[in-house]
Amino acid sequence: MNARPPLPPFTRETAAQKVQSAEDAWNTRDPEKVALAYSEDSVWRNRDAFVTGRAEIVALLTRKWSRELDYALRKELWAFDGDHLAVRFQYECHDADGQWWRSYGNELWEFDENGLMSRREASIDDVRIEEGERRIFGARPQDGHGASFPLR
Repeated sequence: MNARPPLPPFTRETAAQKVQSAEDAWNTRDPEKVALAYSEDSVWRNRDAFVTGRAEIVALLTRKWSRELDYALRKELWAFDGDHLAVRFQYECHDADGQWWRSYGNELWEFDENGLMSRREASIDDVRIEEGERRIFGARPQDGHGASFPLR
């Protein structure tokens, strides 16, 4: 199995790198690419969906990004300990009717010894926004890595 650095146990620096790597991957909106960061038997709770394994992760993300158009995400490290990370995030997207949404969430991540995420639990709330209220436009610029984002 290929290692996916940085590997646990995490330091503040390596935990932040792991979070930025996840943000960068999710902003590609490529389910196959994103799934490679997860172990073959990774277990997820994503909102009300429970999935296990890469094939189910790919299917969930494919459905997600077919509905959540022009998706753009920001993640921020909240806490870390050993092989666990806590992350907060926000993303914006619009639906097929053109309604824009901002989604706020928290994730708990657990990693195996190869640096692959073996468990992901995500709680997410959605808020309707007007297009003029958007603040996330595409991938985060390189000079903005590690920057905090506003709560609302």
